Amino acid sequence: MTIFKGFDTTRDVPSLGGKVILITGGTGGVGKAAIEHLAKHDPQKIFFTGRNTQAAERLIASLPDPSVATFVPCSLDSLASVKTAADKIIQQTDRLDIVIANAGIMAVPAGVSDDGYEIQFATNHVGNVALTLRVLPLMLKTAEIPGADVRFVALTSLGYRGHPKQGVDFETIKTAQEGMVMGSWGRYGQSKLANILFARQLGKRYPSITSLAIHPGVVNTELVTELSWAKWLLVRVTNPHLLTQEEGAVNTVWAATAKDVRERLDEGKTAFFEPVGKASAGTKSCFDEKLMTELWEWTEREVGLQAP
Repeated sequence: MTIFKGFDTTRDVPSLGGKVILITGGTGGVGKAAIEHLAKHDPQKIFFTGRNTQAAERLIASLPDPSVATFVPCSLDSLASVKTAADKIIQQTDRLDIVIANAGIMAVPAGVSDDGYEIQFATNHVGNVALTLRVLPLMLKTAEIPGADVRFVALTSLGYRGHPKQGVDFETIKTAQEGMVMGSWGRYGQSKLANILFARQLGKRYPSITSLAIHPGVVNTELVTELSWAKWLLVRVTNPHLLTQEEGAVNTVWAATAKDVRERLDEGKTAFFEPVGKASAGTKSCFDEKLMTELWEWTEREVGLQAP
């Protein structure tokens, strides 16, 4: 049981009986903790992705009912890996109620993915969206079931505010973007803004899906502990109290399961939710309709998929 800012992950989560969940990046950190919270509420199945097979096996073995969870190896910085993972998931289930785009990296050194995209954008946005678009028909099919409550939850960060002036620098996105203002933090901010914009656009295009972005808080995970000393110091000075992984997962659990989520969404006013369930108006970049449309269409072209 975890109670954080008034939300009790035991008392306030309804039964998940019959529901199928997909979460990216579930082998550690906030993703792992979210799975541990959700698994206590009788879901039909939790699919989770990651790279660390041994960590996945340990997590599954630790759950009250290990059969509830299925690990799907996936490297989000590879579109080929994403396609393989999506195909495996689609073959194993005829419904998908909740998708949590949790996996991400933060302030890593400059680099590009297997497909040539700036590495943070490739992982945090392109990979998560590529997987979501591939399973989207299954989500829409599930939404047609009477009483269904299909949701998409994207994990963003207050670090989105470090994005470049144009929001997303599409002209250089297929480079390491070493010259970006604020360096690795600017590249991180760009990807986290994309998380917000995609979640809002998905909800607008598909009203049968409750779609939102959430900030989990600043959590003591490997995203922080594996930073360089200077970057780690910056995080600690600006955030002297880091959340535990269990606390950091609570906003994810709220977004995925709470009964009042849809009614709290206020189009045009809510950019994302801070812990727990606290609406944030964000900044004007979160409501840039031109950028939102450009990002959606660019991503469809790059991923090679057109949403239904």
